[in-house]
Amino acid sequence: QVQLVESGGGLVQPGGSLRLSCAASGSIFSINAMGWYRQAPGKQREFIARITNGGSTNYADSVKGRFTISRDNAKNTVSLQMDSLKPEDTAVYYCNADVVARARGPSRYYWGQGTQVTVSS
Repeated sequence: QVQLVESGGGLVQPGGSLRLSCAASGSIFSINAMGWYRQAPGKQREFIARITNGGSTNYADSVKGRFTISRDNAKNTVSLQMDSLKPEDTAVYYCNADVVARARGPSRYYWGQGTQVTVSS
């Protein structure tokens, strides 16, 4: 099994910054893409950012230029630096990872439990 554990959420004022981290552990041979999603109350979960094992990134238009995704392949971690935060960024943030459990085996997506980010004055 694979576990993803997020950390770094909290309360921040508009214009402030937060850094989220997510660590993957368990039966991991390799990890393909890792990413971040968020879900605000009453809304569907939405894509925020994604990074491949080669370092290629893509972002949702709503966060482009404000959020930066990065990863440490040696530690199986992914981070999300969030700057210039807005009240509309308030949501539960989830990380996910496309994990290969064994050599030449299939990959499977796993999700973390989520961490709350609240942007409010």
